[in-house]
Amino acid sequence: MIKYRLTCKKCNNIFDSWFASSKEFEKLKKLKLINCNKCNSLKIDKSIMSPSVSSNKKINYERNNIKLKHIKSKIKEFQIYIKNNFENVGENFTYEARSIHYGEKESKKGIYGSATSKQIKELKEEGIETALIPWVNEKEN
Repeated sequence: MIKYRLTCKKCNNIFDSWFASSKEFEKLKKLKLINCNKCNSLKIDKSIMSPSVSSNKKINYERNNIKLKHIKSKIKEFQIYIKNNFENVGENFTYEARSIHYGEKESKKGIYGSATSKQIKELKEEGIETALIPWVNEKEN
């Protein structure tokens, strides 16, 4: 038996699997029976596992780093959607939210901007719904 560390080329998922031999791995891959347990992709790379002597810290770091990149990617996709479908009112968010809520201003699109936690609490007390959205700075890697 041989244990391989498998990496999905599509989603960068890292997982381990046991095989009877390296030939068995190649046979299963050729038959398209090895797929990612996360995204179902057949684009899988292998590397031999070293004996469990080393710490799992590096593996955990790699997995966490991949997860963080995936989360940042999804947040950036969401940001693009927001930028394309909502109006950025910036620091005037609380004023604009109140104006729309109390009918002083009509808005064909939803709005987004920035507000302090105190301002958001005040809006909530007035019955004005808001949502906090994580924002990734575009300049970050």
